[in-house]
Amino acid sequence: MADTKIIPLIDTSDGSRQEIYRLPIETDYLEELLRYVFTNHWRSIVFGPIIEGAAYEFRCPERPRSITMFDGYLTVHFGGTHFHLCIGDNDGSDSRPTPGALKKTRRTSRAEIVRGFDADGAPIMWQLRLFNGDDTPQLNIFFPNPFLTDEDGIAERPDWSRLAVWDDIATRYLGRMQSQDPRDRSGKGFNKKGC
Repeated sequence: MADTKIIPLIDTSDGSRQEIYRLPIETDYLEELLRYVFTNHWRSIVFGPIIEGAAYEFRCPERPRSITMFDGYLTVHFGGTHFHLCIGDNDGSDSRPTPGALKKTRRTSRAEIVRGFDADGAPIMWQLRLFNGDDTPQLNIFFPNPFLTDEDGIAERPDWSRLAVWDDIATRYLGRMQSQDPRDRSGKGFNKKGC
C-alpha cells in the first residue's frame, strides 16, 4: 500500500458528490495496480475512457493473455482486442525521440480511486480513474455496483456481494483496516430514472 491523499467529499460540476483518494503516479506503482486489477478482477470490471459527451464502457472479453510494458506504455492484450496506456516515460526511438511536451501530455499525471455518493450521502459508485498530462481522462475502471446488474440494468434490490472487488481494492490500495466499510452498504440505490 502506497501513500494516498484523501480529498474530502466534494461537489462536482454535474452536482454529484465524490470522495477522492489520490494515488501515486510512479510507473511501478501504476503498473502493479493495473496488473492486479486486470489479472484478478477482469471478469467483473467495466472500463474505458469517460469524457464529456461520451462514455466507453467495455468488459474484458477474457482473462488478459499478456500485460506488458514498452516505452512507457502498458499494454493489456486479450488476443485480438487490446489497449495501450501511457503510464511511464515514452522516450521514442533514437532516430525519433518523443518531444518533451508530448511525453508530458501522454503520461499519467493523476490517478485516483473515487467513491461517489447519492443526495443522502450514501455511496453509489466506486471506480479507479487515470488522467494524462493535459488532465484528459485516460481510463476509468468501474468496480461492480450492488445497485446494477451484470447487464447494466438497475437491480431490484442491492446485491452487496458485488462490493467484494471494491473491498479488496480499498483494503489493498487505500490501507483500509477493515475489509468492509459499513457506509458502502448504506445506500438505497438508483431510482428508475438512473440516479
